[in-house]
Amino acid sequence: MSIPGPHHRHPEGGPAAPPSVAVVTGASSGIGRAVAIALARAGHTVAIGYRTDRAAARHTAAQAAPAGGRTILLPLDLADPEGAARAVHGAAEQLGGIDILVNSAGINHRSPVLEESLEDWRRILAVDLTGPFACARAAARRMVAQGRGGRIVNVTSVHEFTPIPGGAAYCAAKGALGALTRVMALELAPYGITVNAVSPGETATRMNGVLDDRDLSGHARPAIPVGRPGRAAEVAAAIVHLTGPDAAYTTGVSLTVDGGLSLMSAVANQRDAAHEQPFPAEAPARRAR
Repeated sequence: MSIPGPHHRHPEGGPAAPPSVAVVTGASSGIGRAVAIALARAGHTVAIGYRTDRAAARHTAAQAAPAGGRTILLPLDLADPEGAARAVHGAAEQLGGIDILVNSAGINHRSPVLEESLEDWRRILAVDLTGPFACARAAARRMVAQGRGGRIVNVTSVHEFTPIPGGAAYCAAKGALGALTRVMALELAPYGITVNAVSPGETATRMNGVLDDRDLSGHARPAIPVGRPGRAAEVAAAIVHLTGPDAAYTTGVSLTVDGGLSLMSAVANQRDAAHEQPFPAEAPARRAR
C-alpha cells in the first residue's frame, strides 16, 4: 500500500462527517458492545469484532439495528495479531474504508510475579498489547492512504497507571498500550489521525464476572467516591466522544473513567495515620555559638 506524506493532513484533524466506517474489537459484550451500539446510533457503519461467540455478536448487531446503522460481523482473535490485522484490513475492503478503530477487546489474569508463567505472560501481552498494536497499525495505514484522517481509541484500564497485586502481565500490557497510544498520537497527527485511550475503572462487564445487561449501579462500592461500579454505557460515552468531530483537537490523552477510584491512593494511609499517635515533637535545634 502506498503511504502518502504528512502533507495530506485532514484540515480538521479527523474523519469526514458521518456516515463513516468504524471497527470495534471485543464488541460481543461489555464496553465493546456498548461502543458498537452507540456508534451505530450516531450513524456509523460498524464492524462488530468478536472472537468465538457469534451469537453474542449477533445480539450486539440486533441491538444496533434499530438505530439504522449498517453492521457486519467480524471474527477476529487478538491472540493472533497478524490475523487480527488482516481482519481489520478485510473489513475496510468490504465497507469501503475505515474511519474509526476502537480497540476494546482484552483479557485479564491474576498471578503473583513469583508464580507467573511465561505462557500466561505471553498470552496476556498478545491479546492486550500486540493484538491492539497490529489492529491500530493496520487501521492507521488505511486511514493514511485514504487521506481523510481518522480516529483510534485504545481501551486500557486504571491499571495503566495503578498497580494491583497479581497484575504483573495485565498492568504491563495496559501501561504499554497507554505509551503506544501517545507515540501513535505523535506520529499520526500530521495525517489528521487522533489516537487516544480510555482507562476504565471497575465496570460491570463479563471481564469482572458480571452478566451482560445486569445493572450493578445499586451495588455499594465504598472505596469508589461515587459509591458504585461503572456501567459499560458510561465508558462507551467517553470513547464515542473521542471518535467525534468535537474531539478533533484531543490526541495522545488517556481519559480515566473510574468514578474517582484513582483519586483514593492516599486516603487509606490518611485514615490509618489519623488513628495513630502523632510524631513526637522534635527538640529545637541548638544555635551554634
